[in-house]
Amino acid sequence: MIWKPHVTVAAVIEEDAHFLLVEEHIDGKAVFNQPAGHLEQGESLTDAVTREVLEETARPFQVKALLGTWLYQLSEKQRAYLRFCFCGDAGAPLPGRPLDKAIIATHWLTLQEIQQREDKLRSPMVLQCIQEYHRGVRLPLNSLHRLGT
Repeated sequence: MIWKPHVTVAAVIEEDAHFLLVEEHIDGKAVFNQPAGHLEQGESLTDAVTREVLEETARPFQVKALLGTWLYQLSEKQRAYLRFCFCGDAGAPLPGRPLDKAIIATHWLTLQEIQQREDKLRSPMVLQCIQEYHRGVRLPLNSLHRLGT
């Protein structure tokens, strides 16, 4: 087996002490996650997270900072995810813009409400990203570099 982690991006979006999460169908069950998804060929990391937020929430997204990276290894599925998590601001939903088909709904939840749903989070990275944001971690976007086309 060739080990190849899935590169993903995620967004922590906070407004009035509430965080924007998506409720989505994964493997036959409803789970909560940040707006998140896979890096696609030719995209920068910031382009990818901006696209994912729009697709999953119908909201434009302005990236402000990198919160960090997480490597999440699932030995039972022989899968690994390398997540780049960003924070920023989301605009109002764009009228008529549909959500990705796996998205059930979007929710604005407090940190306490998210912690109460810990068993329904898609992965432990969801809460860890929010906790880093809550601690004030902000890494400059100029620490990300892209080479080639």
